[in-house]
Amino acid sequence: MINSPPALEGVMDIQIELIRHVIEETGSDWDRRAHRFAVLAESAIHSGLARAWRTSRPRSPDALVFEAWVELARAQLAGRFRDPRAVIDNCYRAAALRPEDPTPWVVTLSVLRSTRGPYNNVLSIWHEVVSRDAWHREAHLQMLRYLSPEECGSQSRTLDFVDSAHAAMPLNAPTVALELTATVDQHHRIVARGGIDALLARQHLAYPRTAELLNRSLREWTSPGGLTHSAALADLNTLSYLLMQANRLRDARNVFDLIGETVTPWPWKLEGDPVEVFIHKQEQATRT
Repeated sequence: MINSPPALEGVMDIQIELIRHVIEETGSDWDRRAHRFAVLAESAIHSGLARAWRTSRPRSPDALVFEAWVELARAQLAGRFRDPRAVIDNCYRAAALRPEDPTPWVVTLSVLRSTRGPYNNVLSIWHEVVSRDAWHREAHLQMLRYLSPEECGSQSRTLDFVDSAHAAMPLNAPTVALELTATVDQHHRIVARGGIDALLARQHLAYPRTAELLNRSLREWTSPGGLTHSAALADLNTLSYLLMQANRLRDARNVFDLIGETVTPWPWKLEGDPVEVFIHKQEQATRT
């Protein structure tokens, strides 16, 4: 075994302390906590930070969840898990150490979704999350995709899930973009069919229910103090994307103004390189 040079170990220790502090300062703000875990995990995919932190603090729930989330991010990049059972075991240990935290259950849900786990198992973990945080954004997105026709569900199950959530969802919940996200998925489902369906896909976005969804999102999200959750810019990216698909360029321009230069990979990557697609669409909207 080759040990890291002392200077590199010192740098890693500093990085671990910075990550620990950034996560700890979220306290019980579960939305912000999950957002920071996700962003930090993405940045640590190609490093040994997660394992080093968990090895040095084996009873730290944050270290356990961080390693689990990094492994999840690696699996999503590679298209497979090296050891999904080990990831879930880390989550269970973290959940036992901090029972009130929904985050370990969210990662477990993501693993089960990625590995096409049985519905009853997924539903059980889903209940663990929402019993701790009823409107957890990441958990709702994971369930939305799990219930999709591309994975383990159907279009009707997806719609039932979205309708049930929106019937009780507060206006300022972190999950406010759930129906909009489902609409993007459905739009691309129609486009993927090809033929006449693909040619008429834009017309589906003009249907009364979808048009009202876009109008409501535009009205509520762009008003002062409209979106306050951690992934607000990601949701605004989704809104601007769908407005462009609907050829509502003037409305999209207002949303682009709020976004600035913060490009999120999804949904722009559905049409190519996210940054290139974003810039192209932004320029289109600006010319109106």
